[in-house]
Parts: sequence; structure tokens; C-alpha cells
Amino acid sequence: MIPVNAYQDQRVVVTGAGGGIGAALAHRFAAEGATVVVNDLDPAKAAEVAGAIGDRAIPVPGDASAIVAEAREALGGTVDVYCANAGLASGGDAFADEGVWEAAWDTNVMAHVRAARLLLPDWLERESGRFVSTVSAAGLLTMIGAAPYSVTKHGALAFAEWLSLTYRHRGVQVHAICPQGVRTDMLTAAGSAGDLVLAPTAIEPEAVADALFDGMEKGRFLILPHPEVADFYAARATEPDRWLSGMNHLQQKWETR
Repeated sequence: MIPVNAYQDQRVVVTGAGGGIGAALAHRFAAEGATVVVNDLDPAKAAEVAGAIGDRAIPVPGDASAIVAEAREALGGTVDVYCANAGLASGGDAFADEGVWEAAWDTNVMAHVRAARLLLPDWLERESGRFVSTVSAAGLLTMIGAAPYSVTKHGALAFAEWLSLTYRHRGVQVHAICPQGVRTDMLTAAGSAGDLVLAPTAIEPEAVADALFDGMEKGRFLILPHPEVADFYAARATEPDRWLSGMNHLQQKWETR
């Protein structure tokens, strides 16, 4: 169990924090007493969120793959919690342009790998560190109309699992957040597929932050802001053909909308 005030004076980085889930995470960590680096590719968004948080926030704009060193310096030389939240919601099918696939892979997977490379030496030396990966239920299941997104989110989950099983006995804690629909710009960008699959049960970004803090308190790897995802995940594993048939039904329904 995590003690009361566990995040007081912790040093936290949240990537993709210019809005949505990232902004909610940044606000929540700061409210719990942490100092938070607010990262976003858009400098104005990073500054706006940091300004709304106040003295406990430091804006560090830039590509999430390349800001770990700058963020660590801004926090006085140490990162206690790293939230790999920046993501690219790439739609498209198997015929999507190579550049779309490359961008999704770079943002949704390799940004996490690059961050871990820089964070792990210090965390392993002091036997303490926390890596939070915003994955999506698409990483446990899939998402119609979004092959690059679905495939790379599976990769993000696989990397988070690997980090956890490899380093948990050395003090590194890992959490994978896997929500379905969340009322953010990313949901809007999902278009008609998002309207069909995600919008009916969409939740607010703050609910995702609540689920993360509850999961961290209980020491859970898998964070499911939509609890029903656990049943879908179990069905996918135990009855794959039935699950695929159900998803194909959704695909056909989407195609005829």
C-alpha cells in the first residue's frame, strides 16, 4: 500500500500533457504534492497547463522522445515518476502510408523505449522509480479502422509488461493505463469509428487519473478505467474466434453507417 502523502515532493514527468489525459495526470500529481514537468509538442499548450497548475509545474515543450534529459534537469536532477502519455491516434488500414506507420511506431512505442534507456540506470541504482504507460484498451484488444494505432499500442503494452517483469524486483514499478473512450481531442479525431465503439461509454480524463492513483495504491500493473475491458480481454484470450467474430460484426456495422 502507498502511504498518505506518498507523492509529496516527488518529481514527475508527464508527456503529452497539453490536454486530455496528460493534463489530468499533471494536475492530479501536483495536487498530491509532486513537482511536475508538463511536456507537450505544442509550447503554448504546455505553458497553459503548467500555468493553470501553478508553482508545482514546469513546462518543458518538445518531442516526447527527446526531453528526458531536459526534464530531469528542470526537476533538479532526478525523476521519480515518468508518465509516457504522449500518443498518436493514427487511423488507417493495412494500406496506410509507410510514414503513418513509422510515426505511430516512433511515438507510441519508441518514445517509451528511449525514455526507459535514460531513466533505468538511475532507478536501478537507487532501487526506486515508477514508469506509467498510457496504452489504451486498443493495446489489449484492438480498434476498428486504426491498424497503425492498434498495432503500436499492442507494442506499448508489450514493452510495459517487459519492463515490469524484468525490473520489479529491483524497485521499478510499472503501470499500463488502458482506457476505452475518453472525452479528449483524440476521441474526436477517431471519427465515426470512435462514435460507434468509444463514445457511448466515454469518460472524463479526470476519471483516468483517479483510476491510475487507485491502481498505484494497490500496486496494480494493469489500470482499467473501464472495468468491463477485463471481460473483453478475457474473452479475447479464451474464445478468440468468437471475439473476432464480434469485432468483425462491429467492422461491418461501421462500414454500413
